[in-house]
Amino acid sequence: MPSFKIDVSTAVVFVATAPTPKLANAKTGERAMDRETGAPLSTVGLLVSDEGEGNLYQVTIPETGYPEGLAPGMPVRVVGLKARDWENEFNGQKRHGISFRAVAITAAA
Repeated sequence: MPSFKIDVSTAVVFVATAPTPKLANAKTGERAMDRETGAPLSTVGLLVSDEGEGNLYQVTIPETGYPEGLAPGMPVRVVGLKARDWENEFNGQKRHGISFRAVAITAAA
């Protein structure tokens, strides 16, 4: 599926929730891994405010792509933010949504 770049160059971005490990299988506790680099993946909540509108995004990021100590309230910059739509069927129920992925998150200057 194609992904789409999201321009956050004019946005103010804050950490809403600290990074947590992303799981590939919740039953077994198996950690999700980046297919290209093999790095473990995490999910971080980001509050993105731009042009008078604020949104909360759950963003997947490689564990190697963010600094230690990332905590709620910290202003950050997001590198390589992309959105991708998804759809699956589980137990006869169709689900769909948009997932967000970033290359890195750095502390704002």
